[in-house]
Amino acid sequence: MRTGRFAMRIGRCTAASVVVTAGLTMATYPRWRSWCLTWGATDNEVGGTLPGDELLIDPSLVSTRAVWVDAPASAIWPWLVQMGPGRGGAYTYDWIENLFGLDMHSADEILPQYQDIAIGEGWTLGSRGPSLRVAELDPESALVLRSDDGNWVWAFVIIPDATGSRLVSRNRIATPGASRVSRILNTYIMEPGSLVMERKTLLGIKQRAERLAVGSPA
Repeated sequence: MRTGRFAMRIGRCTAASVVVTAGLTMATYPRWRSWCLTWGATDNEVGGTLPGDELLIDPSLVSTRAVWVDAPASAIWPWLVQMGPGRGGAYTYDWIENLFGLDMHSADEILPQYQDIAIGEGWTLGSRGPSLRVAELDPESALVLRSDDGNWVWAFVIIPDATGSRLVSRNRIATPGASRVSRILNTYIMEPGSLVMERKTLLGIKQRAERLAVGSPA
């Protein structure tokens, strides 16, 4: 009996914590929204034109996030081209991805069978998610994916610098016909959530590329 009551109290506390966290996010998000959408990126990267921008001219949302990688483009590119469900995964929190049935299993090694990607190839995110296809491909420089409905363009761009590389990820998203409620949910839930997942992706690629560059085992 006591165990049951304790479990109920824990459940109530958890629910209350979720409500409080959601409330704080909604109240404070306008103050840190810019940081959320531009995590890790320089002003030039945020304001500059990247491959794939021309594929969605009037997006409802643009995010540009980036990470510095202590490795050349040749050590980053293999991890990008093998990304995807049932392939190399997304190098993020697989358990969260798979709650939505995305079949993501982040690889820690180069998968030769997924290295020869081509324009038009793609995959579907879950049973009801969007289908993404390779729209632009510039080896060791840019990989641009676009959803079949044209409302999402996701570009990965590698920019060499003096001592390593910048890996930039840009999402351009359109939400035609979205209701006011949907727009609020997208802003206050999906945007912060996308930072959590994409930050992990960028750091996951960084870790793997740097390890590959020095020839260390997985």
